[in-house]
Amino acid sequence: MFNNLVNLLAEANQSVSVATGEAAAATTTTAAAGTADQAAAAAAGTGSLISTVVMMVAMVAIFYFLLIRPQRKKDKQVKDMLSALKVGDRICTIGGLYGTIAALKDDTVTLTMGSLQNTIVIARWAIRSVENVALENDAEPQI
Repeated sequence: MFNNLVNLLAEANQSVSVATGEAAAATTTTAAAGTADQAAAAAAGTGSLISTVVMMVAMVAIFYFLLIRPQRKKDKQVKDMLSALKVGDRICTIGGLYGTIAALKDDTVTLTMGSLQNTIVIARWAIRSVENVALENDAEPQI
């Protein structure tokens, strides 16, 4: 079985060498025409390569200016807002709860909410926004 495989490989090698010899003869007859074609193909290949590189750079620039840069700007605004919190600020949490900051610690915020001044402790990152308008029902308890 191994001998059969070796014989098949030897026959395939001989047929390939005969085919390449015929191709070499055909190539020498058209060498002058082939160099012009090769030069044109090389120029087209270089132009194709340059246009591909330009398109890739353009795609990276589009992704940067439309996705990455605005997200970084938004993250910076949120970080600045969270670092500027102070006692007495009116905030909205990511859960939709409105309250007034009663105390601040490193990573936690104590809020007072509603007319009964209930207090809750939330994480600082859970604050969505600082509200500029005071709510009417938060002023004083109505009994």
